[in-house]
Amino acid sequence: MRWQGLFADLEAQAEALERAERAAEVDERARIEVGALGITDRVRPSVGAPVRLRCAGGLTLNGTLIQTGPDWLLVDEGAGREAVVALRAVVAIGGLGRWSDPDRGAVGSRLGLRHALRGLVRDRSPVLVYLVDGSTIAATLDRVGADFVEVAAHPLGETRRRGHVREMQLLTLGSLVAVRRQV
Repeated sequence: MRWQGLFADLEAQAEALERAERAAEVDERARIEVGALGITDRVRPSVGAPVRLRCAGGLTLNGTLIQTGPDWLLVDEGAGREAVVALRAVVAIGGLGRWSDPDRGAVGSRLGLRHALRGLVRDRSPVLVYLVDGSTIAATLDRVGADFVEVAAHPLGETRRRGHVREMQLLTLGSLVAVRRQV
């Protein structure tokens, strides 16, 4: 009888040790998975939800996250305003849920900030460009290169017409915080 009790006790200890090892392995795998997540993986599940973005240059945006790219976010601020935000210029994001989504999708993972800006070039909408130094430029985007965007600066609210254009400016992509347009 004593032998049976001893074996039962040893068996229980072995099972408890196995459960503890399994739990430690699960915890370690979870830490590794979280360590592999990028910011877009963390933000993607919040598409359709309200977010608060604090950006370089003192810009704060509040609105609904509409879409994400590998290096940009699209935020609908309401009142007919949308902003394409350079992800590297984002300092903090509030309003996110607890979930992450590492599945980028084949197309979405390739559509970078330059692609989003090229859409604004095709659209020819007047925009307000926010720069990392806190300044803004009312303009129309003319061309997007590998590391720059060329803009025609004109009065806010005006369309790009020869008589309205004050100057052409070449902006580095690294200087952009956000490009806001009225829809």
